[in-house]
Amino acid sequence: MTAAFAEKAVLMEAEDVRRALSRIAHEIVERNKGIEDVILVGIRTRGVPIADRLAREIYDIENKKIPVGILDITLYRDDLSTLPAPEVRSTELPFDINGKIIVLVDDVIYTGRTIRSALDAIMDIGRPKTIQLAVLIDRGHRELPISADFVGKIVPTSKQESVSVKIDTVDGIDKVVIREVQVNR
Repeated sequence: MTAAFAEKAVLMEAEDVRRALSRIAHEIVERNKGIEDVILVGIRTRGVPIADRLAREIYDIENKKIPVGILDITLYRDDLSTLPAPEVRSTELPFDINGKIIVLVDDVIYTGRTIRSALDAIMDIGRPKTIQLAVLIDRGHRELPISADFVGKIVPTSKQESVSVKIDTVDGIDKVVIREVQVNR
């Protein structure tokens, strides 16, 4: 018996992703009354290209570049001992985060454990003024009391489903699909 995921439904096409990221960028600017002291930090893997896209959208709004960093949370995961050979990659925050407004960026929020790990990693690096969270998809099922400040789309799912985010610069297409476990006997 083997399990595989089968595509169940398309949640977002390229234009939907573009609109959601544009809206999130506007919300970040509005909530922070501009982008003074705002830094975007993408969580590896899909959070990084999403943070880059948000930075371009914010540039189009404010005509100013916003710093973008990369955060690897591998060593902060609470399931590290269960992973076969975790690949640790670099965290790249080439700027001071102390006293700044950090917007963590990820593709999907599910249990909240990835974000908890990201918060731990950020706090080991410095003490930001505040940390906000931007995600493309919120699929529910939180195990920790963590919620996103900026959400592209809320998608109720079952635990037997997964959400797959494809980003053009990584996957060659912008698309979000919901997949369901299929058991082959």
